[in-house]
Amino acid sequence: MKNWIKKHITRNDVGSLYDKFGVNALTASILARRGITEGQDVQFFLEDDLRFMHNPFLFNNMEDAVDRILQAKDEGEKVLIFGDRDVDGITSTAVLYDYLTSIGIDVTWRLPGGTDPYGLNKNAVDDFEKNFGSLVITVDCGISNVEEIAYASSKGMDVIVLDHHTPPEVLPSPAIIVNPKCEDSGYPFKDISGCAVVYKVVTALRFARTELYKNEVALLTAKINPDQLSATIEVLKLQNLVEKARFSEVIQSGTSIMNTKLVDFLRGQQIFVWDEKSTSAILSQVFTSGAEFNFLDLRPEAAKISPAFANLSLEQLKSKSRLARYNPSFDSEIMGFYNVFVTFMNSQIARQFPQNAAANERDLQLVALAALADIMPLKNENRIFIRNGIASMNKGRAREGLKELLAAQNLLGKRITATELSWNINPALNATGRLGQPETGLELFLEKNPEKRTEIARKIIELNNERKELGNKGWEFASFKAKESIEKYSGKLCVIIDDSGEQKINRGVSGTIAGKLVNIHDIPAMVITFVDENAIGSMRSCRGFEVLSLLDKMAELFVSYGGHAYAAGFTFKKERIQDFLSALDKFAPQIELSSSESEQINVDAEIPADYLKPDLLAVVDDFEPYGEENRELTFMSKNLRISDALILGKEQQHLKLTFDLGKTKWPALFWGGAKALHNDFDKGDLVDVLYQVNRNTYNGVESPQLVITDIRKSL
Repeated sequence: MKNWIKKHITRNDVGSLYDKFGVNALTASILARRGITEGQDVQFFLEDDLRFMHNPFLFNNMEDAVDRILQAKDEGEKVLIFGDRDVDGITSTAVLYDYLTSIGIDVTWRLPGGTDPYGLNKNAVDDFEKNFGSLVITVDCGISNVEEIAYASSKGMDVIVLDHHTPPEVLPSPAIIVNPKCEDSGYPFKDISGCAVVYKVVTALRFARTELYKNEVALLTAKINPDQLSATIEVLKLQNLVEKARFSEVIQSGTSIMNTKLVDFLRGQQIFVWDEKSTSAILSQVFTSGAEFNFLDLRPEAAKISPAFANLSLEQLKSKSRLARYNPSFDSEIMGFYNVFVTFMNSQIARQFPQNAAANERDLQLVALAALADIMPLKNENRIFIRNGIASMNKGRAREGLKELLAAQNLLGKRITATELSWNINPALNATGRLGQPETGLELFLEKNPEKRTEIARKIIELNNERKELGNKGWEFASFKAKESIEKYSGKLCVIIDDSGEQKINRGVSGTIAGKLVNIHDIPAMVITFVDENAIGSMRSCRGFEVLSLLDKMAELFVSYGGHAYAAGFTFKKERIQDFLSALDKFAPQIELSSSESEQINVDAEIPADYLKPDLLAVVDDFEPYGEENRELTFMSKNLRISDALILGKEQQHLKLTFDLGKTKWPALFWGGAKALHNDFDKGDLVDVLYQVNRNTYNGVESPQLVITDIRKSL
């Protein structure tokens, strides 16, 4: 029997979230049970405005990357984008190629195909040299290509690495690296996809077209203190809308400005204030004669866009700030001013470059695919990427290529969620790379002819069907071998090696099979196939064990390796298989796994029968998208009466129940639950149920339904 866990929370826990963020009691209780209580975490569940995304120039190397790309444009250089064969690599290449071609750069792309190794290779560098190329940009790869990047440099090429994989101890050099996982990246959130890194660079390149790029500006506020004898003066110095320096000082009335640090801090700055008249009056009151300022008053300009600004003070602005609601550091006049300044400048840029909005929307659709495909944690700005990407798809604005693939999967015009993308779109795109044809996936997004895109989409579906057949064949082999391997490694690891000589497991589906082994056996798993003289492996993990902690110990064996915390790939020479197995014998016993969660179910909220109503779907929608680190909401209801029961499925293994709640009746599906009928409960019984709430669509009509996770007869 599974253990139902409903974490205890207090009335104060719920009340605090209600008071701070204005959420309803049910949403507050779910947030509290999930430990989402800090404002900076809560905001990404309650907001989807692009303003809440992090500024791309928080990357310390962003300006260097932008300047080098713009130099290539100005000097007519040839640029190569080198990507990866998976969804993240394909979408990364598409987003960057789209933008660079739109500004007239001579750019080509290349993805690893066939038996090519992961990451940049010397053959690609040699071919690019023959084409007189001078700038290589790696996307979703490159951080581990130390030797290859040094080789490119020896050929006179510059390299920009746009990656998100865990960096090795020795970084590639010389190279401009933009990677949130590098310790000195400066970026506040590490877990974005490779495509998101590229999106940040493209966003920065768009900003570089404005007059604000690399120009410093200062925001100044002045406020008389309660003693009426002093004033607090604060200044933020900004570059690319990012804070670079701050001045804050209490200055006594009658002070000479020359005796303060303010003069040096403001020297050469363009100074913005909010309400020039009152600010100048305060400064005149504080400083002795000789203090003269040349201010730009933002308030009247902002009022042209939003007339409500015309009479608002900074104190009133601060109280209206949504950012300040979630982030205490924004709860000040200077930060309220900063927030309005950024919003105003963004609106001005949008007016100056109206084409950016549509391009940004198209890009975010691919960023959404990448975040889901690469199993990024669905928190922080990943939620904004995905929510905005999916929202535009559901408005009928799916970008070229994606529109055709949605149509091929019979999803066009239907309500799209992260689940549909994860189950229907990403596996099809991934199939192109898994079967050695990632260029097919990329061409889907780059092809201008809609008829050709439709043909490419059909080809992708055919490749996906082939991938499924290969997966089934490989799974038969892997599942047969799994028990023996798990016993050998004492239940800590499962290692499947296709040494049959018949290639039972295609290298393109090794990662899928490793993931399936993890899902079924709840332990880390690796699957290894032989291709020519190489052994190529995929590893997936769970229960808190990070794969690189094992692979790093075996680094001297590998030709190449790399990845994320719970997913990685590696290659070593076939003749070293015994060395590899000996290393596993040595290091596998050191694997430490956290306790399994397969026998427990966490309950997000208990819903009394009287409150089980269709509007519960609105709460479910608020927590979308679901996936990594944001599982679907699980509700509990007690004493529900079963009014009808029907066994479903070709093999009669599923169950459809109807719960009679008096005024309403709820349909409920219990997948694989047919055996429970007549054994654990029967029609007419009262039962306690754990369930998710989703939509059932039939003939174009949506209706809510329950999907049962577990069920017990009521006591």
